[in-house]
Amino acid sequence: MIYHFEQFELDTQRFELRADGAAVSLEPQVFSVLVYLVEHRDRVVSKDELLEQVWETRYVSDAALASRIMAARRAIGDDGRAQRLIRTAQRRGYRFVGDVREARAESAPAPAPVAEEPPASRERGATSIQFCTTPDGVRIAYAMSGHGEPFVKVANWLTHLEFDLASPIWRHVITDLVPDRQFIRYDARGSGLSDWDVGELSLDAWVRDLEAVIDELGLERFPLLGISQGGAIAVEYAVRNPERVSHLILQGAYARGRRQRGPQQSSAATPLELLTEQGWGRPESSFARMFSDRMIPGGTDEQQSWLTH
Repeated sequence: MIYHFEQFELDTQRFELRADGAAVSLEPQVFSVLVYLVEHRDRVVSKDELLEQVWETRYVSDAALASRIMAARRAIGDDGRAQRLIRTAQRRGYRFVGDVREARAESAPAPAPVAEEPPASRERGATSIQFCTTPDGVRIAYAMSGHGEPFVKVANWLTHLEFDLASPIWRHVITDLVPDRQFIRYDARGSGLSDWDVGELSLDAWVRDLEAVIDELGLERFPLLGISQGGAIAVEYAVRNPERVSHLILQGAYARGRRQRGPQQSSAATPLELLTEQGWGRPESSFARMFSDRMIPGGTDEQQSWLTH
């Protein structure tokens, strides 16, 4: 069936939404939510019904459902304030209120066979960078690589989604750690492709960033990897959401930051911060060498160069 409304065509045979004939990119769950609302436009569809029909009664947070509704609205030029096509019935659910005309879809020809790509090419092609927004308005960049069940890596210091696949420090983590899963990573607020100018840097803010990515993707249960600074964020998220974390994996993590380890450790941080302010961004400086030796003891020249450039 093809459902026509305004300039849009919702094609259930080709699993495609088109606007003026051009395909609109939609995640599968967003497409399913939109189709279900259009098919049952004669009434309000409850949240429980949507969860049962689209997610098959699996655990999904209210935030995940709300993000799918928001994405569906955005795809058809609607929003939560206007509610021109998708209307919210407070404490009840949602209803599609646009004028719809139905037409039978013609049988689509079978697609031509596609040559199998080599694994390395398929891995590079599977990487996509997208953005979501946290409750305090910070845009977080996240990326997905590979195929299979989700595996989430918490953001830690010194990552960049656009360059990590080429990095001798991170590329093996992305391509080799979980070859049979979909590897999900993101840049922390203040770094990489995420917003740099942010109002809050705290454990709570970093946990909210992780929550925003997970809710945007509608993930239900998954292993969670915390490396270094990401360890504390992973632990805190797991404490708050134990039903969603199947495995908690920590590497090089710590329970308390330097300033929380007593007066001696706290006072030692000040000279290092001053050296960082003076030497950061100068790859040939003695500070850069000291910093890279400290971060990657015994690292190769290539690794140390990537770290300080």
